[in-house]
Amino acid sequence: MISFEGVNKWYGSHHALVDVNETVNKGEVVVVCGPSGSGKSTLIRTVNRLEPIQKGRIVVNGQDVHARGVDVNDVRRGIGFVFQQFNLFPHLSALENCMLAPVRLGKMPRREARDLAMAFLERVGLAAKANAYPANLSGGQQQRVAIARALAGKPPLMLFDEPTSALDPEMVNEVLQVMKGLACDGMTMVCVTHEMGFAREVADRVIFMDQGQVLERARPENFFRKPDHPRAQRFLSDIRSPWVTAAGAA
Repeated sequence: MISFEGVNKWYGSHHALVDVNETVNKGEVVVVCGPSGSGKSTLIRTVNRLEPIQKGRIVVNGQDVHARGVDVNDVRRGIGFVFQQFNLFPHLSALENCMLAPVRLGKMPRREARDLAMAFLERVGLAAKANAYPANLSGGQQQRVAIARALAGKPPLMLFDEPTSALDPEMVNEVLQVMKGLACDGMTMVCVTHEMGFAREVADRVIFMDQGQVLERARPENFFRKPDHPRAQRFLSDIRSPWVTAAGAA
């Protein structure tokens, strides 16, 4: 589904992505983790061209998305993206937020788009909030609407950029449950997240980054029990959460 081939990115003199070579297979759930500033959010934002790259190639579903002449809107139609800060349109209801892409980009009739949007709001448990505006929704509800909005485009690939980091702790689980449901349905997903419990339970593979480099890639059971790279070992020891203790005792 995704192939990163020698991908490099700079912000001025800062080398944000360094020779990234990675693949994500169809139906795979990949969690990207690492310390703040490691390049993980930058990496997934290059997939739908929210960030340009200066060297290398990124191929999504057979298309070089950074090639000259590529229609950016066409690229983004096939990639659902869920942001850290929800990014809902405040003047539109939950239903209208979810209808926007099918109507504007997909040229879908409004009645059909409404039915589709309602189906996805029901999928994330918010059909009863269809006519509510973002200001009247909790953070967890807003993020679930954002997921429904991304799904309404029927993308074969979903990207999540720290989808729970802006939420109060009691709201995190409701968003993670929706993401787990998508994973169970076979959706291809790349998730930048600090929710290591989610990574252990749901991910097919964990990618660990630091200073713009992929330092480790492993199945969750191997990554959390005994990572190979010293930087990954230090990252896990610094978290000092109960699941780390449990993983070490397993």
